[in-house]
Amino acid sequence: LSSSPLAAVGQCGNQIGCCFWDLALREHAAVNQVPAPPEACINFSILLSFRVVGDGGSISKGKISSLKARAVLIDMEEGVVNEILQGPLRDVFDSKQLITDISGSGNNWAVGHKIFGNLYREQILEKLRKSAEHCDCLQCFFIIHSMGGGTGSGLGTFLLKVLEDEFPEVYRFVTSIYPSSEDDVITSPYNSMLAMKELNEHADCVLPIDNQSLFDIISKIDSVVNSGKLGTTVKPKSVITSGAGAIKKQHKKPFDAMNNIVANLLLNLTSSARFEGSLNMDLNEISMNLVPFPQLHYLVSSLTPLYTLADVNIPPRRLDQMFSDAFSKDHQLIQADPRHSLYLACALMVRGNVQISDLRRNIERLKPTLQFVSWNQEGWKTSLCSVPPVGHSHSLLALANNTCVKPTFMELRERFMRLYKKKAHLHHYLHVEGMEESSFAEAVSSLSALIQEYNELDATKSMPVQDVPRLIVAV
Repeated sequence: LSSSPLAAVGQCGNQIGCCFWDLALREHAAVNQVPAPPEACINFSILLSFRVVGDGGSISKGKISSLKARAVLIDMEEGVVNEILQGPLRDVFDSKQLITDISGSGNNWAVGHKIFGNLYREQILEKLRKSAEHCDCLQCFFIIHSMGGGTGSGLGTFLLKVLEDEFPEVYRFVTSIYPSSEDDVITSPYNSMLAMKELNEHADCVLPIDNQSLFDIISKIDSVVNSGKLGTTVKPKSVITSGAGAIKKQHKKPFDAMNNIVANLLLNLTSSARFEGSLNMDLNEISMNLVPFPQLHYLVSSLTPLYTLADVNIPPRRLDQMFSDAFSKDHQLIQADPRHSLYLACALMVRGNVQISDLRRNIERLKPTLQFVSWNQEGWKTSLCSVPPVGHSHSLLALANNTCVKPTFMELRERFMRLYKKKAHLHHYLHVEGMEESSFAEAVSSLSALIQEYNELDATKSMPVQDVPRLIVAV
């Protein structure tokens, strides 16, 4: 059985990770018609993200107490991890696979990366090795972290380098949460810029997700629910809701609902490995088929239907409309419009009662409206998982390698430069041993080189095919 350990780093990473494991258990319980957590029984469909320990009996009769998440939880503050260990899923996490400190990284990439990275390197390595040893067939490593804080950005990207050194042949799949322009962490542009350099160099595949897009999605859902349009209602008791609940109107920013969306992305991403399907996709195939150039490994994700992700009950979308939605800017988990940018490749991961002929028909329908690079006009990868999300007939996760990510990176560079030109808060970083001002210049250079690669691709959009530069292959 193939399996993929997940490393959750920092407050944001651990909150999303906990939500994912909760949803995975609940989905498993609903699909297999067994009790929901904490009484749930287990079978093979759950073993991508969980392993059986102790004398749990047979796979079909084992109880959730026999399950341990394929997880390494890392945070330099104890708060979030302690909440998880005191919550309903406390027995799912192996206490030997946790790393915490009490001081925190102070929203400083250098503290997370340089100080805590060096301090906890051997412990991190030991726990990663143990996670790998528990896998019969190690497929890839997932990392969930945020870019704006100190632990998520610093220690999260340190983890990438450790994985590359220890498991060079195993793909590193990263879900990175980018701060909005109104982020309350004043040093988040520094942290994000320094983390970007590490993602450029050590990740195989990155799913960038920005907080602003998540917040906008939740706001739209809230607006639709309050308007009472289309018979829309918030589900009072959903099988697939996370324990934290969906929309919390008392909070200005409903982070629980935002985390729920990201967790559902991971749920769809791993569905082919957890359930049967006529055209299942190995996770490694995503990186192999969607990343033609090593550095251009940032994939824009979109989900449809979106409203189900926040426990909102609306009439189901027609199948063809679902495919159209996946390519509209309103369904992207990053502020981008892929239709007006250039595609390098695209993957469609469909769940539910959908036929291959439906997939092909919609691809042919959409192709004239989407611009692909001249050398990859047929750059589609498709997947069909027969088990739909709970309570719905079908869903779609689209992953696009598209130049529309460029504005996000350009905005990040601009926010960084506004701080850096004033040398604001720079001393907090430079007092960390091993940190030099040249590190900032190298990070800017790395991101600028990435933006330039996207610029060069965009420049080919208006060129006749015969004038597009050909790849030069070294002999």
